[in-house]
Amino acid sequence: MSAFSLGTLAVAPLAAHTGAPFGSGFTHGIASGEPAARSVLLWTRFVASQPTALQFEVSDREDFGAIVAGGSVEASPEHDCCAKAVATGLEPRRWYFYRFVAPNGATSPVGRTRTLPEGATDRFRMAVFSCSNMGFGWFNAYRHACEQDAFDLAVHLGDYFYEYDYGHYPAKSQAVAGRVPEPLGETIHLADYRARYASYRRDPDLARLHQIYPTITVWDDHESANDSWKGGAENHQPDTEGQWSVRKAAAMRAYREWMPVSDANWASYDIGDLATLFRLETRLTGRDQQLDLAAALKGTDPAHMQAALEAFKTRDWENPARNLMGADQQQWLSSGLKHSVGAGRKWQVLVQQIVMGSLFLPPEVAEGLSADTPDYVRQRLAAGVLASKVGIPFNLDSWDGYPAARQRLLDAAKEADANLVVLSGDSHNAWACELDGAGVEFAGHSVTSPGAEAYLGWKKPQDTARELVASSSDLKWAETANRGYMAVELTPERASSEWRFMDTIRKRSDVVAKTHSMSTTYGARRFTET
Repeated sequence: MSAFSLGTLAVAPLAAHTGAPFGSGFTHGIASGEPAARSVLLWTRFVASQPTALQFEVSDREDFGAIVAGGSVEASPEHDCCAKAVATGLEPRRWYFYRFVAPNGATSPVGRTRTLPEGATDRFRMAVFSCSNMGFGWFNAYRHACEQDAFDLAVHLGDYFYEYDYGHYPAKSQAVAGRVPEPLGETIHLADYRARYASYRRDPDLARLHQIYPTITVWDDHESANDSWKGGAENHQPDTEGQWSVRKAAAMRAYREWMPVSDANWASYDIGDLATLFRLETRLTGRDQQLDLAAALKGTDPAHMQAALEAFKTRDWENPARNLMGADQQQWLSSGLKHSVGAGRKWQVLVQQIVMGSLFLPPEVAEGLSADTPDYVRQRLAAGVLASKVGIPFNLDSWDGYPAARQRLLDAAKEADANLVVLSGDSHNAWACELDGAGVEFAGHSVTSPGAEAYLGWKKPQDTARELVASSSDLKWAETANRGYMAVELTPERASSEWRFMDTIRKRSDVVAKTHSMSTTYGARRFTET
């Protein structure tokens, strides 16, 4: 039996809300986030033509027979009519109900949230998601996690939505009927990003997730533009789309308006005496531009390709000056790891965007290519395989593109005597990695976005996974063909993940087709028997 077959929580799930029609009143339900032991951030949206003072109420009873916290907050057109308030004076490890009330007496749907524990904590459970592209299908991972009603917290590791125009990703031939986000064009300006959030937040399963669980969320690249970094993005063309700084600011503003998050770029959350969660920012504030393997090889004849790659490796890839988090965040994290261990907390959990374990392209990946495979695909695979042979991994947008920055983080964890558990998204596939004696990584598959099966169609997914594990010493298990989410559980003795794979995303469903579990015991810093 799964460690997560725990039955329902003491508080029954709320009735699902549908929200008011877009255009007036409470249009997008409620949400909560940034939980602490005695406070939580509450969110709603109330559409009106002028700033409107809303009252918020928090109760430990669903009928609101006793109000334990409350106050006033303004919903203003200046912030797209979104409102955020922090409820304080709460008790640790408690479920609470909350709602907003408008001046005319209209009330929002009722939400449920939970404070973090203080002191002795024997178990903490998180539903962990990433990469939810509406066009590719239904958010059945959210639906299943809601129906399970067995988590203390929902965590989203980024790519909450995708910025592309309709028909780009997915192509119209790949898109699921009825799954068309607004606006139809690419999100470039502030109004575009706001409209995309509004569109996604009308999805019933995402709305339900926010209604019944508090969340901790981080942005990745698609909340702004694909493969973004502090000074630009692969999917940003300054000549036609304006200055990157303007677009980045618009993306960050809309995110903070529409999501139940604070304005802090990074933060930590103590889970009693059990763990500290560190929410990291690896995308927009400290990241140097990604390296480009194709550019490094451009114009190089095959006879000199290996020499060019070896020069690229020592000159560029191993450059110690390259940053991913930036010096300020690295110092904050190093100090936080020491403080968490010194306070006696068992686990130091990194809530962050991108895969940390090192992954290398296996030589067998090109076997079975059909005669009509485009030349550029063949060339990229050949370059990737050769790069792996000289010690360069294949995804330079992940931590693999910033090895010196990764080593600084792992060295800080070792110096602090931390027990790292790294939660990662971004890749659309499921991975379990060991991290150089510092801890383990649970890397999650996507909610809907396609994984390796969509790009290596000539290979059986089980062969792809087996070959990747054989070629990558950090990688201990992989699954590269199915969508879903991770159920992560912490106890004083063990940290574990159950990867849950949904049977389909092409229609709404709550059926899990299969699962896989892995865990580490306290102090082992590697995977142990489940």
